[in-house]
Amino acid sequence: MSYDEDKDVFDNEREENDQQEEVKKPSYKPDDPEYWEQEESEWDHLKRRSRIPLWVWVLCGLAVVGLVIGCWIRYFSPYVEDATQYGYVEHIEKRGMIFKTYEGTLIPYKELMDTTRVYNRDFVFSVEDQKTAAKLKQALYDVKPIRVNYKKYYATVPWRGAHKIVVTSVDTVDPHNILPPEFAPYKP
Repeated sequence: MSYDEDKDVFDNEREENDQQEEVKKPSYKPDDPEYWEQEESEWDHLKRRSRIPLWVWVLCGLAVVGLVIGCWIRYFSPYVEDATQYGYVEHIEKRGMIFKTYEGTLIPYKELMDTTRVYNRDFVFSVEDQKTAAKLKQALYDVKPIRVNYKKYYATVPWRGAHKIVVTSVDTVDPHNILPPEFAPYKP
């Protein structure tokens, strides 16, 4: 045999092997009578079922709905609405890397006028609206007492600000009308 003949023989054998591999067993469905006559493979019981039970889908759906409701309550639904605080603006500034919001501090008027208790806390807040922030800056420069209406959330989100308290509106007030007459500052 020559070299070419060996090559031809080798190529012929390869073609025969390829033809044998292409022949597959027919797959029958349970409706066919031949389905029940097939030999069972010893590995069939290890195949993954493609059908997921209905109760798994129901549980997944309930979990998703629960997560959406929980996120809505936690991040987007205020638990205190239309609340009011009186005081003086200590500072207000624009902060943020991506979401720029105004953050500020208000010294509560009732804390300043109460001489029996130790000073408790400042009122820290965020402002989304630029017009409201401009009013707060003006009150800071004029050193006038103001009344702020605000909402309080369970958690913060970056585009709303760094604090749970979000101021929605600002009004200037007369300091003589904030407190009852017996606690009001001396009126000239």
